[in-house]
Parts: sequence; C-alpha cells; structure tokens
Amino acid sequence: MSGTHPGVPGSRDRLRGAIGALAVQGLLGLLLLSGLAGKSGTVESPAMRMLDFTLPPPPPTPEPQAKPARSHRPEGAAAPPNLKSRATEVTSPVPAPIPTPQIIVAPIAASGSEASSGNAPVAGPGTGAGGAGNGTGSGGAGDGDGDGGTPLEWIGGRIRDSDYPRAALRAGISGTVHLRFTVGVKGRVTDCTVTRSSGNRDLDETTCRLIQQRFRYKPSRDANGRPYPDTVTGDHEWTLWRRADDSDD
Repeated sequence: MSGTHPGVPGSRDRLRGAIGALAVQGLLGLLLLSGLAGKSGTVESPAMRMLDFTLPPPPPTPEPQAKPARSHRPEGAAAPPNLKSRATEVTSPVPAPIPTPQIIVAPIAASGSEASSGNAPVAGPGTGAGGAGNGTGSGGAGDGDGDGGTPLEWIGGRIRDSDYPRAALRAGISGTVHLRFTVGVKGRVTDCTVTRSSGNRDLDETTCRLIQQRFRYKPSRDANGRPYPDTVTGDHEWTLWRRADDSDD
C-alpha cells in the first residue's frame, strides 16, 4: 500500500539537505582559498631571520676648492739697477804748523863756549869736553877758534876717600862710575845720571848724590854775557889703595 508516513522524510527533503551541505562545503573552501591568497611567500622561521644593523651614513665628500682665477694683468718690468755708492773718505784735519823756536845766534861764527860742536851720532877724534877722572866733572878747554863767551868753570866741591860707602869698603869692592849731569844758570848741579855703572849700586848712588850736593860752578856764558845751562860728562874712580886722609876745601 502506497502513501506517506508522517515523521519519515521524503526524497525531496533529502535532496535539499545534500545541496545545503554542498553549499556549506563550497563556502568553506572559498574562504580557505581566500585566506591563503592573502599571504605570499614562505613563513620564515625564527632561526632564519637575519639581524638588521643600521650603519651610520658615510662622511660627506669635501667639495673641491676652486682655484683663483689667474690675473690677466701684464707683469711689471724689473727695477732699474741700484746706484753705485762709495764710502765717504775720511780725512784727518790739517795739523796746525808748529812755530819754529827762535835760536839765539852769535854775532860771529864759532863764538860759543862749547868745547865741541856738530851733531854727529858718534864721538869724534877732537878734544871735546871730558871729565878729569877725579869726579870733579870739569870739562877740558877746547882749542877752537871761537872768541866769545865764557866756558863753564868748576869752583868748589869734591869727593873724598872718607866718603867711600862702608858696605863696599868692607866687601873690598872698587869701580869707576861714568856719569852725566847738568849745570844750571846758577851754577848748581841737577839731573845727575849714571851712564855706565861701576857694578855696585852704593858706589853709583853715592857719586851722583855727593856731586849734586857739593859741586859748584860758574855757569857758561855766551858772547853777550848771558848764562845758559851746560852739560858735563865725566867719571869718578873708587879705589881701595888710596888713604882716606884728604881734607875738604
């Protein structure tokens, strides 16, 4: 017997259920596909990730300095040669002329009282003034042809044997003292100088000292009677054999 029983679904209901199930599955598949399409590439594992370092930017490259443009002005010419200079000549002032001293001349040639004349550098063979060798210093008279003036004249003073220096006497020393001295216009002796030593200082000094103390002269005079200084050269001999018994003048 045919008919429908309540509570048992029919074929039409089974068809609707199958279509709905297919629709749901299709919708799920569509959603799955859309979700996968939104992601691209392969998912990186944490171990494959690279560290990202941020490096500082490189320093800026300096801009090249522009060279100054060369001037196109014409160069200057060389300077002219310097002037030649010469050192100032140094000159010494002209010395003032020395006035020539006036020489007192005799009215007649060879009228002086000098025993010898001339200016030769060496002693000549003439009979010039020389000491008598006794310490008096008296000059010898010349033999010239002069006829004026008065020669130097010794008038007093002498050296006695008792004047012998004690030290030289005790030591037995003797010797000859050669000397030169000046007789002034008043007849006194000055500037006694030993020209050749006796070899003993006491003998030399004693001779000059006693001559200056004791000797007196009449000064030399020219033809007009005017006194003038004169120079005397001579010698005095100290000997031990002479007796010291001379007396003073």
